[in-house]
Amino acid sequence: MWLFAGLGNPGPEYFFTRHNLGWRAVALLAEELKLTFRENPSLEALIAEGKEAVLLLPLTYMNLSGKAVAGATEHYRIPPERVLLVHDDLDLPLGRMKIVPRGGSGGHRGVASVLAMLGTEEIPRLKLGIGRPPSGISVPDYVLSPFRPEEEPVVEKVLELSVAAMRTILREGLPKAMSLYNRRDLLQNEREGAR
Repeated sequence: MWLFAGLGNPGPEYFFTRHNLGWRAVALLAEELKLTFRENPSLEALIAEGKEAVLLLPLTYMNLSGKAVAGATEHYRIPPERVLLVHDDLDLPLGRMKIVPRGGSGGHRGVASVLAMLGTEEIPRLKLGIGRPPSGISVPDYVLSPFRPEEEPVVEKVLELSVAAMRTILREGLPKAMSLYNRRDLLQNEREGAR
């Protein structure tokens, strides 16, 4: 059993922001798997239970994501190495994604909260690139801003690929998903194939 946690902020005003890209990916996976989210007040999260994975969207706001994730790992008895954090990443350009088996927070406060609450860095991640803010725009303002209209086609393709990557993790494991989805040219090849 896996726990897939889409990090982000609750509420419709945040749904389409850059910081909620991981949340959107896990919500889309739930649609694909025909799973329904239900609020679990004790876990402070929206939970969708499947046969192979529990999907989680924290209702704690980004900086306290660890509270919801840690509660769910305890409730479902899922070890940290079977928790996939799906989140936005400033250090990857928009259109890139990267799966890693472990590591530090990279300055991402939601990830830092999860690492602190679970007491380990041995937690897999699916990082979805959002790129760095343009000159003159602060990181908080940038991550809480929506994507520009011209970026949306790339965002949609990344969301599709992230769902495919999560399904690969479920079917064939993390190493296989890493080998398939950690290529720099992945989105470019997808675009060419769609022509």
